[in-house]
Amino acid sequence: MKYLILFLFIPILIAAQDKQKQFTIDECVSQFNWEDTVGTKVGYQFWFVDKNFLDGRTLKMSVVAPHKATHAPHTHAEDEFFFVLEGTAEFYLDGETRIGKPYSSFYCPPNSMHGIRNAGDTELKYLVIKKYNMK
Repeated sequence: MKYLILFLFIPILIAAQDKQKQFTIDECVSQFNWEDTVGTKVGYQFWFVDKNFLDGRTLKMSVVAPHKATHAPHTHAEDEFFFVLEGTAEFYLDGETRIGKPYSSFYCPPNSMHGIRNAGDTELKYLVIKKYNMK
C-alpha cells in the first residue's frame, strides 16, 4: 500500500492549481477504507477523488477478480489513464492488446475504443485517472 501514498498527494497538487477555491488538509487527503468501497459484479472500487471534488477530476482504484473485466471495451469523450498497482492487466486500444504488469500505465485518448481486463490468476488492482466533462 505504500505506493498509494504517492497518489494521495494528487488532490493537493490539483488543488494548488485552482487558486479561487481554498481547501483544508482534511479535504485534500484521502485514505482508503473498506466502508466507502463500492461493490461491482467483478470486484470493488474506491474513489479517492470523485468528480464533485474539483472540476470533474477523479482518482479511483478498481479491483477486478481473476479473468474478469468491469465492462467491455467502450468509448467516451474524455481521455483516461490507468496505472496498474497489482496483478496482470490486458489493455485494449482500438483493436490491439498489450499485457501490463505492476507499475505499468495505459493512456486512452478521447473517443478511442479501450478497455482493461484481468488477464491473471490473482486480483488486478489499478488506478483510474480521468476528468469528467462537467458542463
